[in-house]
Amino acid sequence: MRLESYFAYAKKTFLGKSAYRFNHLMGILSTVLQFFIFYEIYRSLYGTGKSVDGITMSMVTTNFVLSLGLSTIFSPNDYFLPGRIWDGSISTELLRPMSFKGRMIAENVGESFFNLIFKFIPVLLIAIFTTGMEKPAGALNMVLFVVSAILGYGVLFTISFLVQMTAFWLINIWSLITIKDVLVNVLSGKMIPLWFMPVWMLGVLKFTPFASIYFTPVEIYLGQLSGRETLIKCLVQIVWIVIIFLMGNVLWNKGQKKLVVQGG
Repeated sequence: MRLESYFAYAKKTFLGKSAYRFNHLMGILSTVLQFFIFYEIYRSLYGTGKSVDGITMSMVTTNFVLSLGLSTIFSPNDYFLPGRIWDGSISTELLRPMSFKGRMIAENVGESFFNLIFKFIPVLLIAIFTTGMEKPAGALNMVLFVVSAILGYGVLFTISFLVQMTAFWLINIWSLITIKDVLVNVLSGKMIPLWFMPVWMLGVLKFTPFASIYFTPVEIYLGQLSGRETLIKCLVQIVWIVIIFLMGNVLWNKGQKKLVVQGG
């Protein structure tokens, strides 16, 4: 299947999201509200202090602005496969002359581009003009931040892909999706900067993919990593993408063999 077909699906998703203007305005409002709530909470916690254990308020602000902003871009549809299994349309989807997984990626990329332009950029501009968000440590850091953020999206997408594959065996995977969302929100640095985590927990998080989603790009943006450390962390992101995708692919291949269509 030619790449133009997948591009067409990405474009269709982008244009489809554009049609619901009120919905995307509410999305911007929701993100801005979250942003100011977190900002006020941390400003109250810091009080008149300039830093806590060497972590300044501006660093914390930068962390949750970028993490919340990236979370608006990173929007894998956790029900892409389960929804089609529930209504029975998966049987015809698998007969299409194109990769179902490729289409899944294409549609998610289309939605992510929409969120980048119409959600992330407006929220980022509001943050720049209303808070003490720090600038990137340098031009190279900004470029590497973008690269790492794309890889972070890959990690989050493959986690969603793996969870969705369990729909072949479970009637309802809502609980698994909820657990996944909680783990991502707490352990990725999105809600609580990982600087504030206990040392033992940071040691544990090194062996999980969650810190690679948001916190690694933030560290690169702030210039907290050396060139060697940046390379290693980006390689870790790539390794997690490969490992989790392969795990999901195993479930995909096994799941198709035991697929039972309940709708139609």
